[in-house]
Amino acid sequence: MAKKIKETHSTDSTSSLQAMDKIIALAKNRGFIFAGSEIYGGLANSWDLGPLGTELKRNIKDLWWKMFVESRPDVVGLDANIIMSTKAWEASGHLKNFNDELVECRSCHERQRGDELEADKKKKLDDIACPKCGNKDWTKPAMFNTMFKTNLGPVESPENTVYLRPETAQAMFVDFPEIVRVARKKLPFGIAQIGKAFRNEITPGNFIFRLREFEQMEIEYFIEPPKTKKDWEKYFDGWLKEIHTYLETLGVDMKRVKDTEVAKEDRAHYSERTVDIEFVYPFGQKELYGLAYRGDYDLKAHGLKYKDPESGKEFIPHVIEPSFGVERTLLALLLSAYREEDAPTASGDTEKRVVMKFPKEIAPVKVAILPLSNKEELIKESKSVWENLRGHFATEYDDTQSIGKRYRRQDEIGTPYCVTVDFESLEDKKVTVRDRDTMKQDRVEISKLEGYLAGKLK
Repeated sequence: MAKKIKETHSTDSTSSLQAMDKIIALAKNRGFIFAGSEIYGGLANSWDLGPLGTELKRNIKDLWWKMFVESRPDVVGLDANIIMSTKAWEASGHLKNFNDELVECRSCHERQRGDELEADKKKKLDDIACPKCGNKDWTKPAMFNTMFKTNLGPVESPENTVYLRPETAQAMFVDFPEIVRVARKKLPFGIAQIGKAFRNEITPGNFIFRLREFEQMEIEYFIEPPKTKKDWEKYFDGWLKEIHTYLETLGVDMKRVKDTEVAKEDRAHYSERTVDIEFVYPFGQKELYGLAYRGDYDLKAHGLKYKDPESGKEFIPHVIEPSFGVERTLLALLLSAYREEDAPTASGDTEKRVVMKFPKEIAPVKVAILPLSNKEELIKESKSVWENLRGHFATEYDDTQSIGKRYRRQDEIGTPYCVTVDFESLEDKKVTVRDRDTMKQDRVEISKLEGYLAGKLK
């Protein structure tokens, strides 16, 4: 029986900020997240996902797609273009209204979002110190459109101006008639999309929390125009529960998840109800996801209607929108999975180990194959085991450094199971399988290894 592992997972402010620093360091050192364009000095708030980050992000999206599209008879998928007709952004109101309030420090010319500086409603702008130089001399607020502008075609001209989408939602509204035609879904039904979005943020930051280039997972769920509040609230409340189920399945620390009702004065003008699903990050409680009842604003803006196939009546459906940020999910998951433990050693002492306790189905690597030493006969047998497993699981092979250091590396990247091939394996055709969480070791026949791991990872 495995010895008890003492775990620490502090949430006070000081240790949380330290944990953030540790997460950033681990993410870089182990290949989750790198600074973008680093060999050229980097690009402000640009981050690239390494091999492990790419796998983890893919698992986040795959679980979302499985839960909200594949497993539901009332949701279909879409993969729309990033660049849309500028007329779509005019109709939706983005060209006119998709703005942030910009202020500039007259002393050091630092630019900030006015709404974030004045988060404390009791404070006036003149009483707030510049976070860079400390002075309190700001320009008057000016509105700044955060859409990225570019040019379509070889001639740069106003009529050829287009924009990188700031959200994935509008394509689902614009393509609504085609989806109705080809999917033949009756109301209520939803359209889901995962894709890149771009916002020219004034103050990006906090690692991958606020980015200029990011990915969204969004659903537009269309319902009949409600006769009473209960008619739409039942769908709204149902989606809120689904969001929580997804977070739990993903392995996000639910003690740090908070639902915040957005006040009327802070909601979009078309929203009758918005709930921000927030996460307690080391830098504060911030929005992770959003759930909004958008009414009929979007389809009406694009001049679109729905014709009921049975009654023949035409009307404008209403929309409930669950919106998920991929990178924010990735950060919340990294913070939730991080542990520091006093782990027992073979000599009976204890040592510190860092372990990422991802759920097994979410972990970027499921099984690591580790020869006990780099002797030729062990390498050959280990690679044979690897060959048999890698078509069935996300695997990694490692024959560098000591076995203890390799175990620690696999703990740090969250690998649920390590398979060690030793000299006894050459004789008894068995390997040692080590469990990440309990550190318990089982001796398993090589011929039965695939089935054993499949049962554990199911």
